[in-house]
Amino acid sequence: MGWLGVAAVNAQQFPIKPLRIILGFPPGGATDIAARAVGQKLTEGFGQQVLVDNRPGAASNIGAEAVARAAPDGYTMFMGSVSTSINPSLFSKLAYDPQRDFAAVALIANTPFLLVTHPSMPVKNVKELIAFAKARPGDLNYATAGAGSGAHLFMELFSSMTGLKVNNVAYRGAAAATTDVLAGQVPMMFDNIFTTLPLVRSGKFRALAVSTAQRSAIAPEIPSVAEAGVPGYDANAWFGLFAPAATPKDIVARLNVEVVKGLQTQDMRERLRALGATPGGGTPEQFAAFFRDEVAKWAKVVKSAGVRVD
Repeated sequence: MGWLGVAAVNAQQFPIKPLRIILGFPPGGATDIAARAVGQKLTEGFGQQVLVDNRPGAASNIGAEAVARAAPDGYTMFMGSVSTSINPSLFSKLAYDPQRDFAAVALIANTPFLLVTHPSMPVKNVKELIAFAKARPGDLNYATAGAGSGAHLFMELFSSMTGLKVNNVAYRGAAAATTDVLAGQVPMMFDNIFTTLPLVRSGKFRALAVSTAQRSAIAPEIPSVAEAGVPGYDANAWFGLFAPAATPKDIVARLNVEVVKGLQTQDMRERLRALGATPGGGTPEQFAAFFRDEVAKWAKVVKSAGVRVD
Protein backbone atom coordinates (compact mmCIF):
# COMPACT_ATOMS: atom_id res chain seq x y z
CA MET A 1 0.00 0.00 0.00
CA GLY A 2 1.41 3.41 -0.98
CA TRP A 3 1.68 6.44 1.31
CA LEU A 4 -1.65 7.89 0.21
CA GLY A 5 -3.42 4.63 0.97
CA VAL A 6 -1.78 4.35 4.38
CA ALA A 7 -2.70 7.97 5.16
CA ALA A 8 -6.34 7.31 4.24
CA VAL A 9 -6.52 4.27 6.52
CA ASN A 10 -4.81 6.14 9.35
CA ALA A 11 -7.24 9.02 8.99
CA GLN A 12 -10.22 6.68 9.30
CA GLN A 13 -8.80 5.17 12.49
CA PHE A 14 -7.41 8.43 13.92
CA PRO A 15 -6.76 8.82 16.78
CA ILE A 16 -5.66 5.54 18.33
CA LYS A 17 -3.41 7.00 21.06
CA PRO A 18 -3.11 10.15 23.19
CA LEU A 19 -2.51 13.51 21.49
CA ARG A 20 -0.37 16.44 22.57
CA ILE A 21 -0.76 20.21 22.31
CA ILE A 22 2.55 22.04 22.71
CA LEU A 23 2.62 25.76 23.48
CA GLY A 24 5.46 28.19 23.94
CA PHE A 25 4.30 29.84 27.15
CA PRO A 26 4.25 28.86 30.85
CA PRO A 27 1.14 27.57 32.63
CA GLY A 28 -1.52 29.98 33.85
CA GLY A 29 -1.64 32.51 31.02
CA ALA A 30 -4.41 33.01 28.50
CA THR A 31 -2.76 30.81 25.84
CA ASP A 32 -2.33 27.98 28.34
CA ILE A 33 -5.94 28.25 29.55
CA ALA A 34 -7.21 28.21 25.95
CA ALA A 35 -5.02 25.21 25.09
CA ARG A 36 -6.34 23.23 28.07
CA ALA A 37 -9.93 24.07 27.17
CA VAL A 38 -9.37 22.86 23.60
CA GLY A 39 -7.56 19.78 24.87
CA GLN A 40 -10.52 18.89 27.08
CA LYS A 41 -12.94 19.15 24.14
CA LEU A 42 -10.70 17.01 21.93
CA THR A 43 -10.44 14.44 24.71
CA GLU A 44 -14.23 14.30 24.90
CA GLY A 45 -14.66 14.17 21.13
CA PHE A 46 -11.99 11.58 20.34
CA GLY A 47 -12.06 9.49 23.49
CA GLN A 48 -8.30 9.84 23.72
CA GLN A 49 -6.39 11.88 26.28
CA VAL A 50 -4.96 15.19 25.06
CA LEU A 51 -1.90 16.36 26.97
CA VAL A 52 -0.85 20.01 27.19
CA ASP A 53 2.93 20.43 27.03
CA ASN A 54 4.29 23.84 28.11
CA ARG A 55 7.66 24.69 26.57
CA PRO A 56 8.19 28.38 27.34
CA GLY A 57 11.02 30.50 26.04
CA ALA A 58 12.33 32.49 23.07
CA ALA A 59 9.00 34.23 22.41
CA SER A 60 7.29 30.81 21.95
CA ASN A 61 9.86 29.65 19.38
CA ILE A 62 11.03 26.66 21.45
CA GLY A 63 7.58 25.10 21.43
CA ALA A 64 6.94 26.03 17.81
CA GLU A 65 10.18 24.45 16.61
CA ALA A 66 9.37 21.22 18.45
CA VAL A 67 6.08 20.92 16.56
CA ALA A 68 7.63 21.89 13.22
CA ARG A 69 9.99 18.92 13.64
CA ALA A 70 7.38 16.49 14.99
CA ALA A 71 5.99 13.54 13.06
CA PRO A 72 3.21 14.79 10.73
CA ASP A 73 0.63 12.32 11.99
CA GLY A 74 -1.83 14.62 13.80
CA TYR A 75 -0.78 13.54 17.28
CA THR A 76 1.35 16.62 17.97
CA MET A 77 -0.13 20.12 17.61
CA PHE A 78 0.95 23.66 18.39
CA MET A 79 -1.19 26.29 20.09
CA GLY A 80 -0.05 29.36 18.21
CA SER A 81 -0.72 32.98 19.02
CA VAL A 82 -0.13 36.40 17.51
CA SER A 83 3.56 35.81 18.38
CA THR A 84 3.60 33.03 15.79
CA SER A 85 2.85 35.58 13.07
CA ILE A 86 5.28 38.19 14.45
CA ASN A 87 8.34 35.99 15.00
CA PRO A 88 9.29 35.36 11.34
CA SER A 89 9.95 39.09 10.94
CA LEU A 90 11.32 39.65 14.41
CA PHE A 91 14.04 36.98 14.42
CA SER A 92 16.61 36.99 11.63
CA LYS A 93 17.37 33.29 12.12
CA LEU A 94 14.51 30.97 12.96
CA ALA A 95 14.97 27.20 12.83
CA TYR A 96 11.49 26.89 11.31
CA ASP A 97 9.12 28.83 9.05
CA PRO A 98 5.55 28.77 10.36
CA GLN A 99 4.04 29.27 6.90
CA ARG A 100 6.11 26.45 5.42
CA ASP A 101 6.30 24.08 8.39
CA PHE A 102 2.78 24.30 9.83
CA ALA A 103 -0.63 23.21 8.59
CA ALA A 104 -3.44 25.44 9.88
CA VAL A 105 -6.07 23.48 11.79
CA ALA A 106 -8.46 26.03 13.31
CA LEU A 107 -8.71 29.54 14.69
CA ILE A 108 -9.54 29.09 18.37
CA ALA A 109 -10.32 32.62 19.51
CA ASN A 110 -9.79 36.32 19.00
CA THR A 111 -8.95 38.43 22.04
CA PRO A 112 -8.20 42.13 22.42
CA PHE A 113 -5.57 43.96 24.35
CA LEU A 114 -6.57 47.00 26.36
CA LEU A 115 -4.85 50.36 26.02
CA VAL A 116 -4.61 51.44 29.64
CA THR A 117 -3.05 54.30 31.57
CA HIS A 118 -2.24 54.95 35.19
CA PRO A 119 -5.09 57.00 36.70
CA SER A 120 -2.73 59.93 37.24
CA MET A 121 -2.40 60.43 33.48
CA PRO A 122 -4.44 63.53 32.53
CA VAL A 123 -6.21 61.79 29.62
CA LYS A 124 -9.55 60.02 29.54
CA ASN A 125 -9.80 58.84 25.93
CA VAL A 126 -7.72 58.04 22.86
CA LYS A 127 -8.01 61.49 21.29
CA GLU A 128 -6.82 63.14 24.51
CA LEU A 129 -3.89 60.71 24.70
CA ILE A 130 -2.87 61.51 21.12
CA ALA A 131 -3.02 65.25 21.79
CA PHE A 132 -1.12 64.85 25.07
CA ALA A 133 1.65 62.77 23.45
CA LYS A 134 1.97 65.01 20.39
CA ALA A 135 2.53 67.98 22.68
CA ARG A 136 5.44 66.06 24.24
CA PRO A 137 7.19 64.23 21.37
CA GLY A 138 9.67 61.66 22.65
CA ASP A 139 8.86 62.32 26.32
CA LEU A 140 6.19 59.69 26.92
CA ASN A 141 7.02 56.07 27.83
CA TYR A 142 5.00 52.89 27.62
CA ALA A 143 5.65 49.50 29.21
CA THR A 144 5.85 46.20 27.34
CA ALA A 145 6.54 42.53 28.02
CA GLY A 146 9.71 42.86 25.93
CA ALA A 147 10.98 43.97 22.54
CA GLY A 148 8.84 42.44 19.83
CA SER A 149 6.06 41.34 22.18
CA GLY A 150 2.43 41.88 21.26
CA ALA A 151 2.30 44.80 23.69
CA HIS A 152 5.26 46.41 21.91
CA LEU A 153 4.01 45.95 18.35
CA PHE A 154 0.43 46.89 19.17
CA MET A 155 1.79 50.25 20.38
CA GLU A 156 4.12 50.53 17.37
CA LEU A 157 1.11 50.10 15.09
CA PHE A 158 -0.78 52.72 17.11
CA SER A 159 2.18 55.13 16.93
CA SER A 160 2.67 54.65 13.19
CA MET A 161 -1.02 55.33 12.50
CA THR A 162 -1.13 58.45 14.70
CA GLY A 163 2.35 59.91 14.17
CA LEU A 164 3.28 59.66 17.84
CA LYS A 165 6.82 59.46 19.18
CA VAL A 166 6.74 57.39 22.37
CA ASN A 167 9.37 55.18 24.02
CA ASN A 168 9.25 51.45 24.69
CA VAL A 169 10.31 50.47 28.21
CA ALA A 170 10.83 46.72 27.76
CA TYR A 171 10.48 44.35 30.72
CA ARG A 172 11.06 40.64 31.08
CA GLY A 173 7.45 39.65 30.88
CA ALA A 174 4.03 41.25 31.22
CA ALA A 175 3.87 40.89 35.01
CA ALA A 176 6.85 43.18 35.58
CA ALA A 177 5.53 45.70 33.05
CA THR A 178 2.13 45.74 34.72
CA THR A 179 3.70 46.23 38.15
CA ASP A 180 5.45 49.43 37.08
CA VAL A 181 2.39 50.86 35.36
CA LEU A 182 0.38 50.13 38.51
CA ALA A 183 3.04 52.00 40.51
CA GLY A 184 2.94 54.97 38.13
CA GLN A 185 6.58 54.45 37.09
CA VAL A 186 5.46 54.15 33.45
CA PRO A 187 2.22 55.85 32.42
CA MET A 188 0.64 53.44 29.93
CA MET A 189 0.66 50.10 28.13
CA PHE A 190 -1.22 47.70 25.90
CA ASP A 191 -1.86 44.35 27.58
CA ASN A 192 -4.21 41.40 27.37
CA ILE A 193 -7.77 42.14 28.48
CA PHE A 194 -7.67 38.94 30.56
CA THR A 195 -5.15 40.48 32.97
CA THR A 196 -5.94 44.19 32.65
CA LEU A 197 -9.73 44.32 32.88
CA PRO A 198 -9.86 43.36 36.59
CA LEU A 199 -7.39 46.17 37.29
CA VAL A 200 -9.59 48.58 35.33
CA ARG A 201 -12.68 47.48 37.24
CA SER A 202 -10.86 48.01 40.56
CA GLY A 203 -9.83 51.54 39.56
CA LYS A 204 -6.10 50.79 39.37
CA PHE A 205 -5.98 51.33 35.59
CA ARG A 206 -7.94 53.60 33.28
CA ALA A 207 -9.02 51.88 30.05
CA LEU A 208 -8.99 54.02 26.92
CA ALA A 209 -9.79 51.44 24.25
CA VAL A 210 -9.71 47.81 23.11
CA SER A 211 -7.29 46.91 20.34
CA THR A 212 -9.63 44.86 18.14
CA ALA A 213 -11.87 46.35 15.46
CA GLN A 214 -14.97 45.46 17.51
CA ARG A 215 -15.71 46.07 21.18
CA SER A 216 -15.31 43.20 23.61
CA ALA A 217 -18.44 41.40 24.80
CA ILE A 218 -17.10 41.37 28.37
CA ALA A 219 -16.42 45.11 28.38
CA PRO A 220 -18.87 46.65 25.89
CA GLU A 221 -18.53 50.05 27.54
CA ILE A 222 -14.90 50.38 26.31
CA PRO A 223 -14.63 51.64 22.70
CA SER A 224 -12.28 50.21 20.12
CA VAL A 225 -9.19 52.19 19.16
CA ALA A 226 -10.66 52.52 15.68
CA GLU A 227 -13.92 54.12 16.81
CA ALA A 228 -12.14 56.20 19.46
CA GLY A 229 -10.06 58.12 16.95
CA VAL A 230 -7.78 55.86 14.86
CA PRO A 231 -9.86 54.48 11.96
CA GLY A 232 -8.63 51.15 10.63
CA TYR A 233 -6.68 50.18 13.72
CA ASP A 234 -7.06 46.47 14.50
CA ALA A 235 -4.66 44.37 16.58
CA ASN A 236 -5.81 40.95 17.66
CA ALA A 237 -4.14 38.64 20.19
CA TRP A 238 -5.55 35.48 18.64
CA PHE A 239 -5.03 31.80 19.45
CA GLY A 240 -4.95 29.07 16.82
CA LEU A 241 -4.13 25.39 16.45
CA PHE A 242 -1.50 24.13 13.98
CA ALA A 243 -0.15 20.70 13.00
CA PRO A 244 3.14 19.85 11.26
CA ALA A 245 2.97 20.77 7.57
CA ALA A 246 2.89 17.28 6.05
CA THR A 247 -0.01 16.11 8.21
CA PRO A 248 -2.57 14.44 5.88
CA LYS A 249 -5.40 16.78 4.96
CA ASP A 250 -8.09 14.36 6.11
CA ILE A 251 -6.51 14.18 9.58
CA VAL A 252 -6.32 17.98 9.68
CA ALA A 253 -9.99 18.02 8.69
CA ARG A 254 -10.87 15.58 11.51
CA LEU A 255 -9.05 17.76 14.03
CA ASN A 256 -10.81 20.84 12.68
CA VAL A 257 -14.26 19.26 12.95
CA GLU A 258 -13.73 18.31 16.60
CA VAL A 259 -12.24 21.70 17.51
CA VAL A 260 -15.08 23.63 15.87
CA LYS A 261 -17.64 21.35 17.50
CA GLY A 262 -16.03 22.06 20.87
CA LEU A 263 -15.99 25.82 20.23
CA GLN A 264 -19.74 25.75 19.70
CA THR A 265 -20.51 24.29 23.14
CA GLN A 266 -21.84 26.58 25.84
CA ASP A 267 -19.18 25.75 28.44
CA MET A 268 -16.33 26.35 25.97
CA ARG A 269 -17.80 29.69 24.93
CA GLU A 270 -18.07 30.68 28.60
CA ARG A 271 -14.47 29.66 29.31
CA LEU A 272 -13.20 31.73 26.38
CA ARG A 273 -15.43 34.64 27.32
CA ALA A 274 -13.82 34.61 30.78
CA LEU A 275 -10.53 35.29 28.98
CA GLY A 276 -12.11 38.21 27.14
CA ALA A 277 -11.98 36.11 23.97
CA THR A 278 -14.45 35.61 21.14
CA PRO A 279 -14.61 31.98 19.94
CA GLY A 280 -13.18 31.34 16.48
CA GLY A 281 -14.01 28.47 14.16
CA GLY A 282 -14.10 28.15 10.39
CA THR A 283 -12.16 25.86 8.08
CA PRO A 284 -8.43 25.14 7.95
CA GLU A 285 -8.29 27.12 4.70
CA GLN A 286 -9.88 30.18 6.34
CA PHE A 287 -7.44 30.01 9.24
CA ALA A 288 -4.50 29.63 6.82
CA ALA A 289 -5.60 32.76 4.93
CA PHE A 290 -6.04 34.67 8.20
CA PHE A 291 -2.56 33.61 9.29
CA ARG A 292 -0.97 34.72 6.00
CA ASP A 293 -2.57 38.13 6.42
CA GLU A 294 -1.31 38.39 10.02
CA VAL A 295 2.27 37.50 9.00
CA ALA A 296 2.22 40.18 6.28
CA LYS A 297 0.65 42.79 8.57
CA TRP A 298 3.17 42.40 11.38
CA ALA A 299 6.10 42.20 8.97
CA LYS A 300 5.28 45.76 7.90
CA VAL A 301 5.06 46.94 11.51
CA VAL A 302 8.35 45.26 12.48
CA LYS A 303 10.11 46.75 9.45
CA SER A 304 8.67 50.22 10.05
CA ALA A 305 9.69 50.14 13.72
CA GLY A 306 13.12 48.66 12.99
CA VAL A 307 12.63 46.02 15.69
CA ARG A 308 15.07 43.11 16.02
CA VAL A 309 15.67 40.85 19.00
CA ASP A 310 18.60 38.79 17.75
